Amino acid sequence: MKVLLVNGSPHKNGSTNRALEEMKKTFEQEGLEAEIFWIGNKPVSGCIACGGCAKTGRCVIDDCVNEFKDKASEADGFVFGAPVHYASNAGNMASFMDRIFYSNRERERYRLKPAACVAVCRRAGAEPALERMSKYFSLAEMPLINGFYWNDIFGHNAAEVEQDLEGLQNLRTVARNMVYYLKLQEAGRAAGIEMPQREEPRVYTSFFRKG
Repeated sequence: MKVLLVNGSPHKNGSTNRALEEMKKTFEQEGLEAEIFWIGNKPVSGCIACGGCAKTGRCVIDDCVNEFKDKASEADGFVFGAPVHYASNAGNMASFMDRIFYSNRERERYRLKPAACVAVCRRAGAEPALERMSKYFSLAEMPLINGFYWNDIFGHNAAEVEQDLEGLQNLRTVARNMVYYLKLQEAGRAAGIEMPQREEPRVYTSFFRKG
């Protein structure tokens, strides 16, 4: 089993990476494969709502989003980590996640795979960032994995993250909880338990009605 961790910071080896490294180490100690994917520090375009991904499974803007899609197909669980910029997750990460989860086809790719998000901040704004990132998981039917506290950690740089012992402990707890969930899924498949059936066709309610 493999967990793919996304570093949504413009700094490859900054505080967000240090937080994810703590989780990666825990995953590997528990016998899972883990990889950190950095989205880079080049501008990431927002979704242009063209619908191209619904037809091809790939974004028409060929950048780190498509590179991530190739890796995501082999992953069983996901962690999305980002720094807080102005009381929300960094803009590049927001654009990245918009494009990852835009089409219905993408939701099928991630359906029922566990996910967690991590917000890294200097002082404040972590909770709005966590709320925004976690909403993608809800629409994709991805179980949200938590620890004993909100999945935030404090530090202006990697060295300061080292001092947030409670935050690091919580992230290790999140990692172990995800391992537990993945092992339950594995045991369920071995026992012949199938994924829940989807109702077809999907119903869309319009709130603009006549009369």
